[in-house]
Amino acid sequence: MNKVYPDAKSALSGILKDNMMIMSGGFGLCGIAEALSDAIREFGVKGLTVVSNNAGVDGIGLSRLLETRQIKKMISSYVGENKLFAQQFLAGELELEFNPQGTLAERIRAGGAGIPAFYTKTGVGTLIAEGKEVKEFDGEKYLMERGLFADLAIVHAWKGDTAGNLIYRKTARNFNPMMATAAKITVAEVEHLVPAGELNPDHIHTPGIFVKRIVEVGTAKKRIEFRNTRPRPTNAPAAGTGVEI
Repeated sequence: MNKVYPDAKSALSGILKDNMMIMSGGFGLCGIAEALSDAIREFGVKGLTVVSNNAGVDGIGLSRLLETRQIKKMISSYVGENKLFAQQFLAGELELEFNPQGTLAERIRAGGAGIPAFYTKTGVGTLIAEGKEVKEFDGEKYLMERGLFADLAIVHAWKGDTAGNLIYRKTARNFNPMMATAAKITVAEVEHLVPAGELNPDHIHTPGIFVKRIVEVGTAKKRIEFRNTRPRPTNAPAAGTGVEI
């Protein structure tokens, strides 16, 4: 079975449909499947429910699907840094299911493990608990949360092989490994694609059995959400002194 596709658009061909649920890996701008989310925009599917920690930042990543009004609902833990996300939610144009970040991660992990629901203390007695079952264990109250399982997961990995095995790099591991297990179809974009058997089995984070399609996108520009700098003092050491400011 050939899993390798020449570009992001062909990797999603025949999969996308209106009103589907999509999991999108990444945290902020780290580890986001930018090529695949841009391809979703090109296909123009509507009414999407998207599970993602956030929705990128304005003009980048999932935010581009908000621009085209393709997303109906976000299941997320963070709205900040995206003005369009906040505007559409406050205007009643976008549904939002808020989750504590750890709860969101566990809902995805549970879905991938075939666990339909679990109990957590996080959110008990808050707005998060509204409409949810609360049960007592050993004298403590716990909130029931449902596992999440999507129609499609799009993930970004540093390296992958033609069998679909994936290795994530550093912080880009975030939500990607869990989401790769929690969907009917997982499509991966990788920076470097190598022949099957070349990856060290002990280094693989996502086994190829979870990945149906893969596309090599190269090393993209490493975007920075906030660039915090301070003015260089006038008495800064000259270049080559080995002292960094």
